[in-house]
Formats: sequence, C-alpha cells, structure tokens
Amino acid sequence: MRTAVIGIGSNSLRMLVADITDDRLNRLHRYRRGLRVFAALDSAGNITPDMIQTACDSVKEFQVIANERGASSVCLFATSAVRDAKNQVAFTQALQKATGLTLEVCSGECEALLSFRGAANAGQCGVIDIGGGSTEIVCGNMQNIEFSTSLQMGAVRLSRKISINTIDEAYHAVQAVKSIVKPCQDAVLSTNVANWIGVGGTFTTLAALVQRIPWDQKELIHGFTLTKEDIIAAMEHLAPMPISDRLELPYLQPQRADIIVHGIAVLLACMTELHISKITVSEYGNLEGYLKTKYLSK
Repeated sequence: MRTAVIGIGSNSLRMLVADITDDRLNRLHRYRRGLRVFAALDSAGNITPDMIQTACDSVKEFQVIANERGASSVCLFATSAVRDAKNQVAFTQALQKATGLTLEVCSGECEALLSFRGAANAGQCGVIDIGGGSTEIVCGNMQNIEFSTSLQMGAVRLSRKISINTIDEAYHAVQAVKSIVKPCQDAVLSTNVANWIGVGGTFTTLAALVQRIPWDQKELIHGFTLTKEDIIAAMEHLAPMPISDRLELPYLQPQRADIIVHGIAVLLACMTELHISKITVSEYGNLEGYLKTKYLSK
C-alpha cells in the first residue's frame, strides 16, 4: 500500500510518501516547505487569517503531489504551534473544507512518541527533537519508554523571546533554556542512556555546517555524529554573523538563517543539563513515527 503523511510543524510543512509492504515502511519521497505557523500566532494566540489560507493552499499542493505519486491515502497532523493556537478549531475546519482531510492535533506526549518511533534504532537510546515551538525528549526502547516529555521551547519560540546577535547573547539564551530542561534532568539521567539521536532542522543544519557540505546532501548528513565541541564552535561562529552573511553560506538552509542559533542554543542547553557529549543526526522523525504507529504492528 502506498500512503502519505503531511505534518504541520511550528516551522515547516513536511510530507513523506511511503510504501507499507510486509509490515515494513519503505520511504519513497520527502518534501518540505517553510511555513512558520508559530511565527504567525498573533498577540491573542490565534493563527492569522493569512497563515490559515497559506497553510490550506500548501497542504492542498502536497495532497496533489501525494496523489500524483500514487498514494491511496493521505494523513494530516499538526504539532506545537497548532496545539497552542486559540483558534485551533477554526484552523482545522478551514483545512477540512479546503482539502477534505481531517487534521489530527498531536499532544506533546504524542509528538514525543512519534519522534522516538520514527528515529530510534533497536536497543536503548534517547531522542531529542528540536522543533519550532517545542522540544521533545524521550528515553527507552521500542518496547519500553522510560521517560518522555515535551518542553515548551523550540527555535522559533526562543527567537520570539530572546534576540541573539552576539556570542554573549547566545550563551544568555542557553542559560534561559537550561532552566526549562533542568526539571527533567534527574529522570533522564536515571535511564542511563548513552546513545543519543537528534531530530529536526537544527541537527541536519549542524551536520552540514560541521562537515562544510551543502545542506541538501542528506546521504552525508543522516548518521553523522555531532560532538558538544562541534556545537559550541558552530554557535560561536554563527551568533555574531549578520543574517545576510549567513544566507551566503552553502551549508546553511536559507529558511533557517534567522533561527539556527536559537536552535543551537536549545540543543546546547539540553546537552549540558542531560550530560550528553555527542549526538547522532537522523533525517527521520515524526512523519515516519506516524506511519509506523498507524500501519505497522511493532
């Protein structure tokens, strides 16, 4: 069976088209578009009308692509930004009217588990998924989740709270995030996880940056291991750099130029508080987790 899943994240819209055969997931095509739903939350916490229309148009375009690729079904879910939105119902109804798809709004716990199932390997591991609006941390294995949480902090959310234009400001942001990570420190450390996996654009961007390779060379990004020293060096390199200069870097996805340092600050805070010295980058995440949960037996 060929199917597709579209995920409305806080920072981007993504789609995975895959075949489900013999209880296995075979990834075929991936698509991404910058959307920034979180940044479109107004002062009252509502998704703006313009963004609702843009989201409907973008999801419809992805739906058409999925059908052209032979998908017999298309699933649709959303995470942190839509979860936070005061007009979540109106947003859901607009998507239903425009596409005929029913939007599933994931809870923080659901989002964490989807990311873990999508990225985790066999055996004990921890997964950190840094999104635009939230960060998920999960420890355990496929049979037993020992710890799971969704923190109300992501790259876009942090960028709306703290401006970063210098190295000192970057470390100030790290300190601010550490206070959010700190409450889960004891629970995470008690799991004794040694193998950590990173999910999301912050990780894939860092993998490209550290290797000085184009940001779309996914075959060299997936599975790359980042050290804490790599991450510190990247943050100190990028923090004082004007966004116009960041846009000239071939290893930095243009849509992330303004929030990459904020994402790195979130990651560095997590690694410091959770005593993580290195983390392996994964291209897989909650899209794979959604399809595995829906269609696979394990």
